Amino acid sequence: MNTTADAESGILERAITADNESWSPEAARAILAFRLADADLRCADELAAKARSGALTDEERQSLETYLHVGRLVEFMKAQALLSLRASDAAP
Repeated sequence: MNTTADAESGILERAITADNESWSPEAARAILAFRLADADLRCADELAAKARSGALTDEERQSLETYLHVGRLVEFMKAQALLSLRASDAAP
Protein backbone atom coordinates (compact mmCIF):
# COMPACT_ATOMS: atom_id res chain seq x y z
CA MET A 1 0.00 0.00 0.00
CA ASN A 2 1.19 3.53 -0.72
CA THR A 3 1.97 5.19 2.61
CA THR A 4 1.91 8.67 1.07
CA ALA A 5 -1.59 8.08 -0.27
CA ASP A 6 -2.66 6.65 3.09
CA ALA A 7 -1.31 9.72 4.89
CA GLU A 8 -3.07 12.02 2.42
CA SER A 9 -6.32 10.10 2.89
CA GLY A 10 -6.07 10.41 6.65
CA ILE A 11 -5.42 14.14 6.47
CA LEU A 12 -8.35 14.69 4.11
CA GLU A 13 -10.68 12.53 6.20
CA ARG A 14 -9.81 14.54 9.31
CA ALA A 15 -10.30 17.80 7.39
CA ILE A 16 -13.73 16.68 6.19
CA THR A 17 -14.92 15.66 9.63
CA ALA A 18 -13.14 18.26 11.80
CA ASP A 19 -15.75 20.35 13.62
CA ASN A 20 -18.20 19.58 10.84
CA GLU A 21 -20.73 17.08 12.08
CA SER A 22 -23.19 17.90 9.33
CA TRP A 23 -23.17 19.34 5.84
CA SER A 24 -26.12 21.15 4.35
CA PRO A 25 -28.54 18.85 2.53
CA GLU A 26 -27.64 20.58 -0.75
CA ALA A 27 -23.91 20.01 -0.22
CA ALA A 28 -24.50 16.39 0.80
CA ARG A 29 -26.60 15.70 -2.31
CA ALA A 30 -23.97 17.30 -4.53
CA ILE A 31 -21.29 15.07 -3.03
CA LEU A 32 -23.47 11.99 -3.53
CA ALA A 33 -23.45 12.79 -7.26
CA PHE A 34 -19.63 12.49 -7.45
CA ARG A 35 -18.47 9.68 -9.72
CA LEU A 36 -15.40 8.77 -11.71
CA ALA A 37 -15.50 9.46 -15.43
CA ASP A 38 -16.27 6.46 -17.63
CA ALA A 39 -12.76 6.58 -19.12
CA ASP A 40 -11.24 6.44 -15.63
CA LEU A 41 -13.47 3.52 -14.66
CA ARG A 42 -12.41 1.62 -17.79
CA CYS A 43 -8.74 2.35 -17.14
CA ALA A 44 -8.99 1.24 -13.50
CA ASP A 45 -10.79 -1.96 -14.57
CA GLU A 46 -8.07 -2.72 -17.14
CA LEU A 47 -5.33 -2.12 -14.58
CA ALA A 48 -7.11 -4.32 -12.04
CA ALA A 49 -7.39 -7.12 -14.60
CA LYS A 50 -3.67 -6.85 -15.33
CA ALA A 51 -2.95 -6.88 -11.58
CA ARG A 52 -4.94 -10.09 -11.16
CA SER A 53 -2.89 -11.71 -13.92
CA GLY A 54 0.37 -10.44 -12.39
CA ALA A 55 1.30 -8.42 -15.47
CA LEU A 56 1.47 -4.85 -14.05
CA THR A 57 4.48 -2.66 -14.56
CA ASP A 58 5.63 -0.47 -11.67
CA GLU A 59 4.10 2.56 -13.38
CA GLU A 60 0.79 0.76 -13.87
CA ARG A 61 0.81 -0.39 -10.24
CA GLN A 62 1.21 3.24 -9.13
CA SER A 63 -1.63 4.29 -11.43
CA LEU A 64 -3.89 1.58 -10.00
CA GLU A 65 -3.00 2.66 -6.45
CA THR A 66 -3.91 6.23 -7.40
CA TYR A 67 -7.31 5.13 -8.74
CA LEU A 68 -7.93 3.11 -5.56
CA HIS A 69 -6.88 6.05 -3.40
CA VAL A 70 -9.21 8.48 -5.16
CA GLY A 71 -12.03 5.93 -5.07
CA ARG A 72 -11.64 5.51 -1.30
CA LEU A 73 -11.72 9.27 -0.80
CA VAL A 74 -14.86 9.67 -2.90
CA GLU A 75 -16.57 6.81 -1.04
CA PHE A 76 -15.59 8.32 2.32
CA MET A 77 -17.05 11.68 1.28
CA LYS A 78 -20.24 9.97 0.12
CA ALA A 79 -20.53 8.16 3.46
CA GLN A 80 -20.14 11.47 5.30
CA ALA A 81 -22.77 13.00 3.01
CA LEU A 82 -25.22 10.20 3.81
CA LEU A 83 -24.64 10.67 7.54
CA SER A 84 -25.28 14.39 7.15
CA LEU A 85 -28.53 13.76 5.28
CA ARG A 86 -29.68 11.30 7.93
CA ALA A 87 -28.84 13.81 10.66
CA SER A 88 -30.74 16.60 8.90
CA ASP A 89 -33.77 14.30 8.42
CA ALA A 90 -33.73 13.47 12.15
CA ALA A 91 -33.34 17.09 13.28
CA PRO A 92 -36.45 18.67 14.84
